[in-house]
Amino acid sequence: MSIPAPSLERPRRWDAPFNPDFPAAEIERLLTLSPFREMNLASFPRSAPLADILRNDTTLRTYKAGELIVRERDYGTSAFLILSGRARVVLAPDLPPAAVGRNERTRPGLLRSLAQLWTNSREDEAARRRQSRKLQNHSVFLQDIPRVLDEYKTAAMQAGDFFGEIAALSRMPRTASIFAEVDETQLLEIRWQGLRDLLKYDPALRNHVDKIYRQRALATYLEETPFLRHLSPEARAAVEAATQFETYGEYDWSGEYKKLVQAGSAAVAKEPLIASEGDYPNGIIMIRSGFARLTQRHGAGHRTLNYLGAGSVYGLAEIAHNYSHPDDTVSLQHSLRVIGHTHILTIPAAIIAQYVLPSMPADARPAPIAQNTSDARPAAAKKARDRSASPAVDSAMMEFLTQNRLFNGTKSMVIDLDRCTRCDDCVRACAATHDNNPRFLRHGPIHDSLMVAQACMHCTDPICMIGCPTGAIHRDSFGGEVVINADTCIGCTVCANNCPYGSIRMVEVRDETGRALLAQDAKPILKATKCDLCLDQLGGPACVRACPHDALDRINLNSLDPLTKWLTRL
Repeated sequence: MSIPAPSLERPRRWDAPFNPDFPAAEIERLLTLSPFREMNLASFPRSAPLADILRNDTTLRTYKAGELIVRERDYGTSAFLILSGRARVVLAPDLPPAAVGRNERTRPGLLRSLAQLWTNSREDEAARRRQSRKLQNHSVFLQDIPRVLDEYKTAAMQAGDFFGEIAALSRMPRTASIFAEVDETQLLEIRWQGLRDLLKYDPALRNHVDKIYRQRALATYLEETPFLRHLSPEARAAVEAATQFETYGEYDWSGEYKKLVQAGSAAVAKEPLIASEGDYPNGIIMIRSGFARLTQRHGAGHRTLNYLGAGSVYGLAEIAHNYSHPDDTVSLQHSLRVIGHTHILTIPAAIIAQYVLPSMPADARPAPIAQNTSDARPAAAKKARDRSASPAVDSAMMEFLTQNRLFNGTKSMVIDLDRCTRCDDCVRACAATHDNNPRFLRHGPIHDSLMVAQACMHCTDPICMIGCPTGAIHRDSFGGEVVINADTCIGCTVCANNCPYGSIRMVEVRDETGRALLAQDAKPILKATKCDLCLDQLGGPACVRACPHDALDRINLNSLDPLTKWLTRL
């Protein structure tokens, strides 16, 4: 007679509060403070009242003078509200790595790695009974605060100031380091899913966050843009005032992309056009986040020259040419189309001509554009063409990468099918590392001898994170890898459905005897699994280390250079 499978209550949205020990009295106090006291309680649904959001998705943190709150270039999924005390944001220059406690990630030693061979569960994805983990705060203190204030440009932040929302909402790294200036500085930390709900149900907070997002993101971005670094403070202020924000595409672009793939539609025709070849250059366009396709007319259609990511600039070469040659002006040499969801900044050509180009060093200006020749295009486009014409990355390969949105991957699993013998050593190594469950499929889109396998690519824009109700899928704060916290995953399948590449799988959770754990409705309890890049393994990804033929690697496809180098290796 078989033993019935155990029955458990299905995991829910708030089964894992941000702080399980949050005092009820503090929730009442928060409701009396701004901005929460101004919120309309009736605008929140019964399933997610304001008090419950605060109780489950926030926690109080108290910092001492000099203690680091957030660190530039770390990834974070929380925003912060200063309740009392003061903080300082470091604007320039960057604090040195040693000052902010930035160290290389440590991996386990050889003995621990070997021990895994006999400590792995015998059952796939076996559930382990674990107690809820307490919040941990590994403090880093800045030494000699007066010296920091003297040597670094900082800005004061007071009670009521809100920060960290840029990283929390845009899935991007922190843009600045912020530390407490005085003892007993108290902050409310709001994890991403709580912030999402607050913004959804309170328009005033949403407008406020949007305003400060634009202000802080713009100022930081312009300061870091190479061709604007030589501007005087007055010129920089004029450029900042004239810069326009625009957003193209859908925030959750996965659904539309999947429809295009299923329908076999021509992607270029469906992509929003930002600027068109042949038009007069009215301004330069800077990609703030996301990707855009650089194309040029070819026969009856368009040929992809390159894809542009965050930090790329479009239109500067044409505007610089027209500034230097007013009697020999040129139009835009290629078109720019949105791929997915893209934020752009536009600076009018008149502002560039008035403030930027006059003070730009001559050797920093783009070269003039040759007219009426086969090479009549900006230097940036020519470079893209020359690179795409290499034997490794020709125009067909470029179309393959762009059509499949593979440029989004920072750690894409690429397989050279000419070298791969289908021995499955990579799959077995992954299974041995992850409780007998391989975290990828040796299957995926193919172009010539290149396959991009269905393994998490740890995307630049990880839209799998959109909609996760508990924040279980998130970026590792140190390296930005996309990982899943099994303790807080409730098996809702949102991340698996959002992933455009089919790289997240839902698996049944089993106990140590191999029996599936069932919910009270008698259906199996699921958890999301995917490649974690073997972050806790000595030597890195097991799949790469196990390949005996150098047929597999993890490559950043944001740039063509790593792929070209790998495809042309001996």
